[in-house]
Amino acid sequence: MPPSKSIYDLPPGAPSPVVKEEHIEYGFIGKLQNLKYEFRDDIRDRAALEKNFQERFEALNRVKLTDSEFARLPDEIVTPDVHTAAKNLRGINAFTRDDGTPLNYTLVNIKDWCKNHFEVILHHSISV
Repeated sequence: MPPSKSIYDLPPGAPSPVVKEEHIEYGFIGKLQNLKYEFRDDIRDRAALEKNFQERFEALNRVKLTDSEFARLPDEIVTPDVHTAAKNLRGINAFTRDDGTPLNYTLVNIKDWCKNHFEVILHHSISV
């Protein structure tokens, strides 16, 4: 009885199915661009990533943060708990400013959700 041929076997002489990670990443980025994400290849280090986040956060919330306030903000936002992260993403959050006043902020435009702006970067291009 001859060995059964898997439907996944490559025909003789076919090229190797090796796909480079870079090709997968750029293919995925292309799909996101088709969904109106902006590819930010100019963001190549942590400082540029944080600067971009600060600019987007301040524009969305119509506020100017001090350096110390922005340094504290990630501690308020970042959480390993998926449920809490989703709640923070969709809701209005509170932050205490350096002068003690409260700042209610959002991470996405809740009221006019269609005006949100999405960006994608290559993670391995960020030096931590």
